[in-house]
Amino acid sequence: MSPTDAKRPLQLNDNGQLRHFLSLDGLPRELLDEILDTADSFLEVGARAVKKVPLLRGKTVCNVFFENSTRTRTTFELAAQRLSADVITLNVSTSSTSKGETLFDTLRNLEAMAADMFVVRHAESGAAHFIAEHVCPDVAVINGGDGRHAHPTQGMLDMLTIRRHKGSFENLSVAIVGDILHSRVARSDMLALKTLGCPDIRVIGPQTLLPAGLEQYGVRVFHDMQEGLAGVDVIIMLRLQRERMQSGLLPSQGEFYRLYGLTSQRLALASPTAIVMHPGPINRGVEIESAVADGSHSVILNQVTYGIAIRMAVLSMAMSGQATQRQLNQDVEEQN
Repeated sequence: MSPTDAKRPLQLNDNGQLRHFLSLDGLPRELLDEILDTADSFLEVGARAVKKVPLLRGKTVCNVFFENSTRTRTTFELAAQRLSADVITLNVSTSSTSKGETLFDTLRNLEAMAADMFVVRHAESGAAHFIAEHVCPDVAVINGGDGRHAHPTQGMLDMLTIRRHKGSFENLSVAIVGDILHSRVARSDMLALKTLGCPDIRVIGPQTLLPAGLEQYGVRVFHDMQEGLAGVDVIIMLRLQRERMQSGLLPSQGEFYRLYGLTSQRLALASPTAIVMHPGPINRGVEIESAVADGSHSVILNQVTYGIAIRMAVLSMAMSGQATQRQLNQDVEEQN
């Protein structure tokens, strides 16, 4: 069994519906399109005077953040509230685990709270998969980012941003720029773009920040910013973490900006209608010039808005998938 085959049954129920949302690896295009279409329908909710629908009324969503992230945590909270769920947010990084409690112990205590869904963010790759494998059957698990591995809702909100501004993926050139090596966002974006049929995916960065095996994502690798940006339709800038410079992978912020920062001059190399994206938070003058971040090509704030709709879509679809699986299991038991 391949790694992809192993992941598929964990994320999907017997009808192929979303049950957990842990990674974009192995998910079919039809399901990604369904997530995008569902999110499109939820964007209208955000424009209402009363920004709520009753889809998750009576359900409890528990945000379990072992790693801080204001933007991701807040948008998941808003998404659950707009679906009428009860929401509990636990910053576990400052509580139980600091007292020596294991991830398994934390999981069992959370289950005792009778939550219907866990949104998990963790600094260790694979943590969300571990919880999904060991959680009780009626609980859905959503990966809010794990280590260097995956950030699937960020990947899908990036895809929604691209689709709403560009229409489709079939004729696009997309460049992902910066620290590919340590970026779970880059991995999720590359998987989603490949699955959705984008024909030209480019990654741009210094050799020290590019991982081995990029060919599996069907990308083209560039070390020169000017060459990599030529004619692209979408530019996704990645956040440069300062610890990368302290580890010796980069000489300095200034040197990175000189070679790979997105300036107005470099943006002019892209298509005249190119859009600029960034998962945030932005390091101005390190990854991107303020004139570009705040300019007419930037859709960075749109990404935040679309993030709420994507997370509403994933929460509602996973809860529906869990309910369907319970019914399937019940039907099997009755037949036996």
